[in-house]
Amino acid sequence: MLEQIDWTRRWYDSVRPAFARIDNDAGSVGDALNAGAAGLDLRNAAGLPVRFVPQSDLPEGLAYEQFIGATGCVPTRDNLHDFFNGLVWLTFPRIKQRLNALQAAQIALAGVGKSRGPARDAATIFDENAALLVVRDSAAARELVDALRGHRWTEALFGRRAQFGVDVQPWLFGHALMEKLVAPRKAITAHTRVIVAPDAYFALDWNAQRAWIDEAVAAELAADDLTTASFTPLPVLGIPGWYEGQDGDFYADASVFRPKRTSTAS
Repeated sequence: MLEQIDWTRRWYDSVRPAFARIDNDAGSVGDALNAGAAGLDLRNAAGLPVRFVPQSDLPEGLAYEQFIGATGCVPTRDNLHDFFNGLVWLTFPRIKQRLNALQAAQIALAGVGKSRGPARDAATIFDENAALLVVRDSAAARELVDALRGHRWTEALFGRRAQFGVDVQPWLFGHALMEKLVAPRKAITAHTRVIVAPDAYFALDWNAQRAWIDEAVAAELAADDLTTASFTPLPVLGIPGWYEGQDGDFYADASVFRPKRTSTAS
């Protein structure tokens, strides 16, 4: 299963160090992740230790998010989806903790139901398909973000490509997004959350940057209401340096890099 993953791809940069921690000889994905979690003191919002357990441990009729919130146990199947979910827990534990707390609270308030409701829906999208775009607190970075939000793709991703790695850093978070990228397609698109960072952030080493993101985003989630309006779309293979053939024609493909919809008055 894991041999399907091309770890040289840039979209796995955020979880590659977590992968290096796991035990590839473990009998199951859960066992491998538990070995990787050793020494990290992962906790859920209630302060309970996070452990990766077999899916069969999830009681019938109890929601997945409720079970994690009540026990700290993360039901884990032997598949890529749950494997990447575990790696994200090892990488961004505070964000995962806050998302789980939000989802569990919404379930406690409204039940599981056929519809998640706006807050839980946004949390699920974040958990499954988010990218975190860390941008420098500068006019140039704000202009790039405005271009992205306006779907001015060629300007943002081709004309301003030199800003990536200098003023802008993408970090993938969503585990379903990572799973989809095992077989990359040009149309795969992330729900992207922008995080503004001070100049000092960009001088930190990788692990300190990761910790800063984990702390900052978790604090934002604790303080603000999460809605689907928090995200802007970003085709992952369009991130500068992340895929081959990124010339002007690549970004002119309107089937992927779609213009922003404009509302028309009736």
